[in-house]
Amino acid sequence: MTGKRLEPGDEAPDFTLPDADGNLVSLSSLRGQRVIVYFYPAAMTPGCTKEACDFSDSMPDLQSAGLSVLGISPDAPAKLAKFREKEGITFPLLSDPDRSVLSAYGAYGEKMNYGKKTTGVIRSTFVVGADGKVEKAYYGVKATGHVGRLRADLGV
Repeated sequence: MTGKRLEPGDEAPDFTLPDADGNLVSLSSLRGQRVIVYFYPAAMTPGCTKEACDFSDSMPDLQSAGLSVLGISPDAPAKLAKFREKEGITFPLLSDPDRSVLSAYGAYGEKMNYGKKTTGVIRSTFVVGADGKVEKAYYGVKATGHVGRLRADLGV
């Protein structure tokens, strides 16, 4: 079951998920600031590591532009903590084991993987405005180069 794809202007679905340390993080608690919410298939895989490290490397510039980052995957908090420590990730990684938030954002469903149809996480990124509405929605992004393109789109 694939969730409806979000578009700019849509209300960003609120969520509360545990981070790598088991602390609950809510999107609504960040209202008033712009937030990049990105969904990735699995911690400690090459593409997801590249994407997370690109976001970490960009954090000083993103933060000075008033942007926070949240990374979300189905991984358990313990795996997220290992991933964060191993790669030096500097933003919250959130656990969505039942994929309810992934589905709410249309980031879980049927996708093509090496020419085969599979069901899984669709690598996706959203920029949520200070008003809680989606400013930008990117589906099916490539791990490599995505953060650079996003920064260019945002002028950061």
